[in-house]
Amino acid sequence: MAAVRFSAAGEVLYAYLSGEVDHDAAQSLRIQLDDALVSRTPQTLVLDFSGVGFMDSSGIGLILGRQRSARTLGTTLQIQHAPAQLRSGLGFAVMQSFMDRVKVTSRPGKGTKVVLIKRLSARAST
Repeated sequence: MAAVRFSAAGEVLYAYLSGEVDHDAAQSLRIQLDDALVSRTPQTLVLDFSGVGFMDSSGIGLILGRQRSARTLGTTLQIQHAPAQLRSGLGFAVMQSFMDRVKVTSRPGKGTKVVLIKRLSARAST
């Protein structure tokens, strides 16, 4: 079970997450975080993961969704005290969101190959 506790400091709203962030918990956290974004309209929302002991891919989805919500409202999203596992997974998720195509091939004993493809448009000449 995960929980979130809020604390405001000026135009910054801190959301201190704790517990285990899995699929079920992420839904509840999403509702609470979105409600706080809309009702408090902070300039910056800081998600603090220092109290999180476990997080699956639902947690990464939670973060990316809050990033979109925050951006729509003109709020900056920051993450602090993220565990190493979250940082690497989130980095890949962010890279993936900018790509046109992602192909991951993994073979036991052979490693993992990641191919990221981004098509760039030609610049108009002046």
